[in-house]
Amino acid sequence: MVGTTEVTNHNEDSNGAIHNSNDVFEEKVDELRRLMGKAEGDPLRIVGVGAGAWGSVFAAMLQDGYGHLREKVQIRIWRRAGRTVDRATAEHLFEVINSREDVLRRLIRRCAYLKYVEARLGDRTLNADEILKDGFCLNMIDTPLCPLKVVTNLQEAVWDADIVINGLPSTETRAVFEEISRYWKERITAPVIISLAKGVEAELEPEPRIVTPTQMINRATGVSMENILYLGGPNIAAEIYNKEYANARICGAAKWRRPLAMFLRQPHFIVWDNGDLVTHEVMGGLKNVYAIGAGMVAALTNESATSKSVYFAHCTSEMIFITHLLSEEPERLAGPLLADTYVTLLKGRNSWYGQNLAKGELSLEMGDSIKGKGMIQGVSAVKAFYELLCQSSLSVLHPEENKHVAPVELCPILKTLYKILIIREFPCQAILQALRDETMNDPRDRIEIAQTHAVYRPYLLGQQP
Repeated sequence: MVGTTEVTNHNEDSNGAIHNSNDVFEEKVDELRRLMGKAEGDPLRIVGVGAGAWGSVFAAMLQDGYGHLREKVQIRIWRRAGRTVDRATAEHLFEVINSREDVLRRLIRRCAYLKYVEARLGDRTLNADEILKDGFCLNMIDTPLCPLKVVTNLQEAVWDADIVINGLPSTETRAVFEEISRYWKERITAPVIISLAKGVEAELEPEPRIVTPTQMINRATGVSMENILYLGGPNIAAEIYNKEYANARICGAAKWRRPLAMFLRQPHFIVWDNGDLVTHEVMGGLKNVYAIGAGMVAALTNESATSKSVYFAHCTSEMIFITHLLSEEPERLAGPLLADTYVTLLKGRNSWYGQNLAKGELSLEMGDSIKGKGMIQGVSAVKAFYELLCQSSLSVLHPEENKHVAPVELCPILKTLYKILIIREFPCQAILQALRDETMNDPRDRIEIAQTHAVYRPYLLGQQP
């Protein structure tokens, strides 16, 4: 049952056979311990860094699966102390607790219910790290998790970690891992790091290139890229924790990605593996860019299916064009990229953000970290991709003007989003004007340029030509 620490002892497979899932989890943890050289009596230490929705769900899934094996594995999560829960959120949290008998009973059993009553009445202030210990993520109040071991001291959390899960936004990854690197100076063996972050930065000197969270971690800590992996997929955190069937892909060196794919796999959460780490990571950031625009179009057209399909045609053609610039074999990315884009447009926070900006319920002055949702990664990704693709050194041949232009000139939606979100030159309505511009090229033309011209630039992802 979701929201409890109990582990289901038996699962029924498609043939009706019963097998003991505890045994399966123990076999998987034993295999990973063997690969990591763990001695008897020395538990495998897994630490989540960052407690947003996906980072918290990821840690909770591991706790649900492996938490009963206390002598073999320890799971904890770090989040900053001091973040308070406002009165309105405390009131809503109280409603959620009382609507779930299993959660209510658990809190009463742990003698933790009274503090939520006091917070509901305004007699007490709760902290985000405090409620996370009871299984409540501040960015996902409606989905109670299992109780988690929460640490607010970063050094205490990570100094002896065997596996670190990066659940931070890309905009915070570099600074936090620079701090972490100070605590790892005396380490003999390097940890394995799995990054969940979907965001990018642009670096323009000495050559224009994209910098991803795994590369930020590598630079900050000196941990080899062989030990740093990326996990992503078309996932909505709350739905995954509620055991909706989901797929994800862990990308990186074969030494770790295959064993970790098996370790992370659960009956409702299938994890595949792939060697193309950086490209998949970049695509995870790219879809957030266009999800914001999709939300705007939906709000401005009163959910017009026709208008949304027009937007989808143009945004996917821009994404295809950009993948051909970044990847030598972009066709391999088509399925994962479209799937991730689709789920983000349906229910992701970036689409939600675009909708609420267009409705006037949010403003740009509020920043890109939104109460109850967390960091809107698409905003910084718009800036990064625009800055990268406006470089004249990357110029491509314009299909009609027969002259070389910066790639961004063939990405009118990206240009418009930059002018709305970053330099704030246009209102949200400009996204519709861009779609309705009769001079805009057929999306097919953009795809043809990508496929028939040599637009691939290896150095954009730090690859050697």
